[in-house]
Amino acid sequence: MLGVPLGELAALAAAIVIGGVVTGLLAGLFGVGGGAVIVPVLYEIFRALDVPEEVRMQLCVGTSLAIIVPTSLRSFLAHRAKGNLPVEIIRRWAPSVIVGLVAGAVIAAFAPSWVFKLMFVVVTSMIAVRMLFGNDTWRLGDTLPGMGLMSVYGFVVGFYSAVMGVGGGSVSTLVMMLYGTPIHVAVGISAGIGVLISVLGTIGFVIAGWPQQALMPPLSLGYVSLIGVALMAPISAYIAPYGARLAHRLPKRRLEVAFGLFLIAVAVRFLISLL
Repeated sequence: MLGVPLGELAALAAAIVIGGVVTGLLAGLFGVGGGAVIVPVLYEIFRALDVPEEVRMQLCVGTSLAIIVPTSLRSFLAHRAKGNLPVEIIRRWAPSVIVGLVAGAVIAAFAPSWVFKLMFVVVTSMIAVRMLFGNDTWRLGDTLPGMGLMSVYGFVVGFYSAVMGVGGGSVSTLVMMLYGTPIHVAVGISAGIGVLISVLGTIGFVIAGWPQQALMPPLSLGYVSLIGVALMAPISAYIAPYGARLAHRLPKRRLEVAFGLFLIAVAVRFLISLL
């Protein structure tokens, strides 16, 4: 760590600040945790600090989930303050989301990273198409389905989140919109799901990283860097309510297009990394 030039450290610190601002805005606007922004920023930080390659990506994902905890919480509370959210949806989804989180964390420990990058590109592209070109006729139903199908969706959201180090907002928002849920309500519920995912995911990565503790940078708990959390989490959590306010000021269609463009940009970034 002492061997890293001060200029490079300053640039990385600036990247953390910018990443924290963007993360907070995304969390408030779209109900997503911002892991797609956090993970690449952290990866460059840990690379510069010579964190071993074999644990670097896991450390990024675990730290990302920890950073998302306060951001998702503040985003959820800000959306809830704008009106009554049907929080019973979160209770219905919780058990299957937890199962998906555990399954994703186990598989992520063994499968090559390109598998998960490819999955990320496919899922985000599908959601982006729905946001950019869909309309109210693109529905699977007018109300959310029963417990059986909701459990399947919850498992997918949890699995996807554990693999990518994200709050699951993209997938959960899409599911609810396909069943007639207004986007502002869907975004608020997604933020609540993100709280559950980020808290449990962080605990899981702390435990999973204990056997590799000797390879971690200073002030780490398992696969969670306390330094990374301390630097980025306060910024993103502070900015999140501003994103939520902006979301409620934007027309429904404009918010959908903005969400779609954001997802396309993320998908392209991951696709380039596969080439």
